[in-house]
Amino acid sequence: MNVEQPLAKPLAPRTTSFNPITFLGNLSETRYWAYLLILPSLILVSVVVIYPVLSGIRMSFFELRLNRPDLGNEFLGIEHYVDLLNDRTFKVALTNTFWWVVGGVTSQFTLGLIVALALNQALRGFRLARVLVMLPWVMPVVIAGNIWALMLDSRLGVINDILVKLGVLTEYRAWFSDPNTAMPTVLVVALWQSFPFFTLLLLAGLQGISDDLYEASAVDGANPVQKFWYITLPLLKPIIITTVVLRVIGMVNSPDLLMILTNGGPGHATQTLSLYAFQTAYLRFDFGVSGAISVVMLLLLMLFTVVYVRVSGAMKE
Repeated sequence: MNVEQPLAKPLAPRTTSFNPITFLGNLSETRYWAYLLILPSLILVSVVVIYPVLSGIRMSFFELRLNRPDLGNEFLGIEHYVDLLNDRTFKVALTNTFWWVVGGVTSQFTLGLIVALALNQALRGFRLARVLVMLPWVMPVVIAGNIWALMLDSRLGVINDILVKLGVLTEYRAWFSDPNTAMPTVLVVALWQSFPFFTLLLLAGLQGISDDLYEASAVDGANPVQKFWYITLPLLKPIIITTVVLRVIGMVNSPDLLMILTNGGPGHATQTLSLYAFQTAYLRFDFGVSGAISVVMLLLLMLFTVVYVRVSGAMKE
């Protein structure tokens, strides 16, 4: 007797659920894995760096006066930049910025290198000296600026008193009120406050140079000047390039010391681009022109960095 077999039920389609672990495992075998790893950093850089820069550049093309809301936010194109070409204060600030940066970085690097070479000696008490020499750098700029303003005061300043007693001066001098002495005096204050930056990094570089190189050169008859020129400077070159670029950027973008000591005066003797941009934004409330000045500073710094790095040969090394 034939018994009919029941028909087999058709198999249900197989459903595959998404497994994130499997997906990531497969993705890690592809070239897209590296992009996924740097994605958080790219988002952070975009939010913290790129967006503010692009926002500032955009601002420079619009009318944006907070004290004149009746003018609106009209698109002006490059009108702000054209106005800067005819702005006498901007031209003076550009010239002053050049001397402020060249004089400041040159003096700070020179003194920082001298102090670093001195502190690199294995002498008793030099470890404490390495800590003490950093005090001007860690001191807040507001405090340091006001201390020097009091010491250089034309009526009660201790520096004037000492120079008069030594016979260097015949009378107390208003250092920040004289156009001929205002910028050099501020540069001296900046030298005192910022040379430890170079000292710290150059000293770290000196500590990394092997004594065997100096001993081998001494066997070959090299004198101290030749050791410095042919061993120390070449090995410090990467640090020198980096510190100079960072300090140039810092001096171009930092109006705080000038604001405390002179506020750009007397006249425009100490007016720089960063200080002019700050005053334009927060005294005149013209953020459009201030943005244009900031963009000019950005372009100048980018041009300097590219030219300096290429001329120094850092890219070849």
